[in-house]
Amino acid sequence: MVAGGVWTAGTGGFDALLVDGIATGSPVRAAAPPPPSEPVAPVRVEPTPSVPPPDPAISYPQRGAGRFVTARTTGAVAGRDGRLLRYRVVVEVGIENLDAERFGREVAAILADERGWTAQGRWRLQRVGPDTAADFTVHLATPVTRSRLCNDLTDRYTSCRSGDRVVLNVARWVDGVPHFDGDLETYRQYLVNHEVGHRLGRGHELCPRRGGPAPVMQQQTLGLHGCRPNAWPQVSGRHFTGPSGQYDDPIPTGS
Repeated sequence: MVAGGVWTAGTGGFDALLVDGIATGSPVRAAAPPPPSEPVAPVRVEPTPSVPPPDPAISYPQRGAGRFVTARTTGAVAGRDGRLLRYRVVVEVGIENLDAERFGREVAAILADERGWTAQGRWRLQRVGPDTAADFTVHLATPVTRSRLCNDLTDRYTSCRSGDRVVLNVARWVDGVPHFDGDLETYRQYLVNHEVGHRLGRGHELCPRRGGPAPVMQQQTLGLHGCRPNAWPQVSGRHFTGPSGQYDDPIPTGS
């Protein structure tokens, strides 16, 4: 009889005893497969909402082309009662990243606001395009062109009303003024309402009470004189005014 052992690699010992070439003992078995794993639910990844890029910054030269592009949209009539005045909106060629249509929408939204000039029932206002007669035109102009349109070649800082022209200085539209503490939206509302107020026949006014709101016809571009910034003719549901007059504030040099 021949007896011997067979070494099976990986078992660490003899698995069977051979007697006359016949295997005895436990046969070598293959390892059982692991139990099936539970299915893993797919992980849902929420898409990151796309954020639109910010509007490019408005830029302008000191002297534009002297030509203007007119917004073409005709809007609804703002106000229920009073005389209807139609206006158009134009932007000087050379002002970048602010086209006439966008500027026209911003001006129209301000002039149609319930806190604005139409609230008293004396005026109705409507924006019109280039093919309709207008009672006045709102210009957005570069500083040098503003000086020409306002007949004041030394002032490149403020805005003005000259006849049927309401001339807004793009430097103020973009940069505002320091004493509005960075509130550019309020300043732009004030700028439109103040200069259009001149076209409606309103003169300059003084601060009526220290710590209170400034009348919209106060020259807030140059100083507040104890009042707080205010962009609107209506305050707390009432037409708000101050004493007639203006301060002798210096006009800053440059734009």
